[in-house]
Amino acid sequence: MSRLFFRTLREVPADAESASHRLLLRAGLVHQLAAGIFDFLPLGQRVKAKIEAIMREEMDAIGGQEVSLPLVHPAELWQRSGRWYQIGDDMARFTDRNGRAYCLAMTHEEAMAELVQQVVRSYRQLPLLLYQIQTKFRDEPRPRGGLIRVREFTMKDAYSFDRDQAGLDAFYPRIYQAYFNIFRRCGLDVMAVESDTGMMGGSMAHEFMALTPVGEDTLLLCDACGYRANRQIARFRKPEPPQASPLPREEVHTPGVDTIAGLARYLGIPEAETAKAIFLVAEMQEDGSGEPREQFVFAVVRGDMELNETKLANAVGARRLRPATHQEIRAIGAEPGYGSPVGVDRSQALVVVDDLVARSPNLVAGANRPDYHFRHVNFDRDYQAHVVTDIVAAAEGHGCIRCGSPLRAARGIEVGNIFKLGTRYSEAMGATYLDEEGNARPLVMGSYGIGSGRLLASIIEQNHDEYGIIWPITVAPYQVALVSLFTGRTPQVVEAADRFYEALIGAGVEVLYDDRDERAGVKFNDADLLGIPIRLTVGARGLAEGLVELKLRRNGETRPVAVEELVPAVQEAIQAERARIEATLTQEVLDIQPGR
Repeated sequence: MSRLFFRTLREVPADAESASHRLLLRAGLVHQLAAGIFDFLPLGQRVKAKIEAIMREEMDAIGGQEVSLPLVHPAELWQRSGRWYQIGDDMARFTDRNGRAYCLAMTHEEAMAELVQQVVRSYRQLPLLLYQIQTKFRDEPRPRGGLIRVREFTMKDAYSFDRDQAGLDAFYPRIYQAYFNIFRRCGLDVMAVESDTGMMGGSMAHEFMALTPVGEDTLLLCDACGYRANRQIARFRKPEPPQASPLPREEVHTPGVDTIAGLARYLGIPEAETAKAIFLVAEMQEDGSGEPREQFVFAVVRGDMELNETKLANAVGARRLRPATHQEIRAIGAEPGYGSPVGVDRSQALVVVDDLVARSPNLVAGANRPDYHFRHVNFDRDYQAHVVTDIVAAAEGHGCIRCGSPLRAARGIEVGNIFKLGTRYSEAMGATYLDEEGNARPLVMGSYGIGSGRLLASIIEQNHDEYGIIWPITVAPYQVALVSLFTGRTPQVVEAADRFYEALIGAGVEVLYDDRDERAGVKFNDADLLGIPIRLTVGARGLAEGLVELKLRRNGETRPVAVEELVPAVQEAIQAERARIEATLTQEVLDIQPGR
């Protein structure tokens, strides 16, 4: 360690809020160059390399072939798929000296489909799985959490190519299992949840989530039947509204009452008997011109429910949504704080109603003028919608869509995702094959990603204590920390530690040798901070008895080891730690959730 390029820190920047961010900096694994952009120092690079080696092994095991595609892509590729126009400021774009437009790749669906289009000609070349471990860039507006949300990152992205949907359906469970294997071999506990396909498109997606309080995503879980979904798409069993005949609509004076909570209190009714209006403006998918257009969206949900913007965006085909201004709201005939779809100009607003509202009789809704509401508003009689669908957010306590039991909310970090893409990108890139009859057919694609840095950070989030990191043996920068407690009066300690180091290296053990001229407390603290799984302490007192102390970082268990048995004892300890990881590798069943 006296020659190791690293520096441990006692203090970290105030904006390092998550445990992994603090420990990455304190242990000298990374250095922050700019917001969301990090250098990897030798210790961090060793961990990252081990994670990526596991990825390669699991991809190779299911027939993957490694390639390497460029980070810089010509605009034409992304224009052909339409994503050049669909993606906003997250994509970094530039022009070269000749005025040609390029981007820094966020992902490689277009480029991979274009590559395969150049090579694959026949059904005999299928199925095919290509993967790479490559740098990507996303101009993230708010980088946070150290390596959890960054701008420049390394990703293992894989792409499958099949003859038809049946081929993709057959392969999907294999990549699903391979991902569980990767995460568990890295010592990370994950669960798979159904997720939104987002900008990737496709018919199905799963995210692999590491549960942790600092997670950015909210998950809805059913402990009774195993239903799991990201809140973005989670469905739930909505309560059945009371059966009642529509009553005559009547206007009521509600002075200064411009919130659902205030309205319910003022009228003495539950919020479930009100209709909530949400005014948004959608940036819609472009037509052939490539120019975005804005569309006013009037969403209506029951007063006791919250709008799910992901569901709404998917329902109307929006790129993104923003709140409407008061001027925009009044332009369609509605009133901020007192809005309802009754009487609005439907030629100027896309009205989207939650399916529960459409089934709920005699709700209280705004009268579209200040200080007034309507009682007994009924869908279809009093107003119509362009779209009726589920647009509300599931929450803790709601009934499971599958079994009706209460859902539980948890936080998680997305460490990987898999998508059934279909033919969107192959058709755009002209990636076809000839079938047995000589007919050209589009390749059916899947896309599968894992971020190396985010996975590394998530391992720390699940494996640390008050003293530092606790690396699983499979991804630790070194397997053994050899600590020499020498002084100027104990040259025999240096001689013995040197001898042990050479013997362990000769036996194939990865050893970080702390030969620094530091106090014992500093060395022990740094060993705990760095999280090396096994610590060997060589001191004068132990050597006098022919012993070395072996300590497991995972649980603090210590035991003396005879000098002559040191190498086999260390090998046995390493094997035991590996066996703990291997015991977590179990067969997974891909559970397709209902209600999608």
